Amino acid sequence: MIPRYTRPDMARIWEPANRFRIWFEIEAHAAEAMERLGVVPKGTAAALWAKGNKPYTPERIARIDAIEQTSKHDVLAFLTELAEHLGPESRFVHQGMTSSDVLDTCLAVQLVEASDLLLKDIDAVLAALRKRAFEHRLTPTIGRSHGIHAEPTTFGVKLAGYYAEFRRCRARLEAARAEIATCAISGPVGTFASVDPGIEAHVAAKLGLAPESVSTQVIPRDRHAMYFATLGVVAGAIERLAIEIRHLQRSEVREAEEFFSAGQKGSSSMPHKRNPVLSENLTGLARLVRGAVVPALENAALWHERDISHSSVERGIGPDATVTLDFALARLAGLVEKLVVYPQRMQANLDAQGGLWNSQRVLLALTQKGMSREDSYAAVQRNAMAAWEGKGSFPELLKADPAVAKRLTAAEIDGLFGLDHHLRHVETIFRRVFGE
Repeated sequence: MIPRYTRPDMARIWEPANRFRIWFEIEAHAAEAMERLGVVPKGTAAALWAKGNKPYTPERIARIDAIEQTSKHDVLAFLTELAEHLGPESRFVHQGMTSSDVLDTCLAVQLVEASDLLLKDIDAVLAALRKRAFEHRLTPTIGRSHGIHAEPTTFGVKLAGYYAEFRRCRARLEAARAEIATCAISGPVGTFASVDPGIEAHVAAKLGLAPESVSTQVIPRDRHAMYFATLGVVAGAIERLAIEIRHLQRSEVREAEEFFSAGQKGSSSMPHKRNPVLSENLTGLARLVRGAVVPALENAALWHERDISHSSVERGIGPDATVTLDFALARLAGLVEKLVVYPQRMQANLDAQGGLWNSQRVLLALTQKGMSREDSYAAVQRNAMAAWEGKGSFPELLKADPAVAKRLTAAEIDGLFGLDHHLRHVETIFRRVFGE
């Protein structure tokens, strides 16, 4: 986790104090179930909560770390430090359980907590996109394919498309949250030979998780692969919008740009520069998040019932991917909220090629008048290319073309040039996206 790209609430999820708190709660809830089953004496759980449920201060964490230096085992170091607080009751802690019961269940809790923050982040992005989409619902702009002028759209329709994508991202993240929210308290190789399934059910209920159907000592990593793949898809949505903003801010386009605050500097050498630094940063952050996807997929192939080849990977990608995505989503929401839009520049770019974007309308009109599609395409293209090369106005070139003039009057050609036709279904699109 890099402090520059870390927000406090997400960082706290991955701090040792929170991890050890979750470990303790897993052990304490397990003791409750064991006590009801008669596995441990009555009063064990109460003693555990009373003596062990204390904040994991820097001193406690340092003590656990010191023990681990000798034991070379993180869960045993945690249990040894906990025993120092419990006294005699410590012998009843972790009865029949294995380390993965604690580690995997804890990771599930952390990823659920991270998901809840990320869902709120996506909601903020959705709110910003919705507001700006309605603001520019009817702001005409040129649509581009391959980066080249195609046909008109509106800036609001552009933003509505991103809104729909992030809404899909939200649904995927909700599904990934549900898939990752599983608990495993099944003992060595997952057979419940030393720990009753009812203990797992109790711990799962207390932590808001579902019992894993077959844990094989570890929770199957296809769940984690799906989770991080979903984060990667969300990152892809961030980058797609960031790239659009970067393109729109180019000097030759200048249809929209990032807010440039008072005192902000764009370059150490060129005082005139206003660069899309936030969008570029988002592109980089999206790459970092997607960098977690392949390792998560590779983690799914463990040896037999369990190995720990996944462990070192998850210690990195768990915090890094969620922390980075949390920061990126928050940055994106702010970028969209403050995005500076230039409708006049959009109109100027629409007008720059003299209505070439009406070429399909002319093509279709000629076919309706009896010309073959092939001949219609050839007639429109030769006049469009002439206009492209600066040899005249597209509509005037069409009027002067005998093959076109034979089929369409000058008034009919003029009637094919205009925005209303292209934008007549904007409201339909908005109803589909926003339900209004």
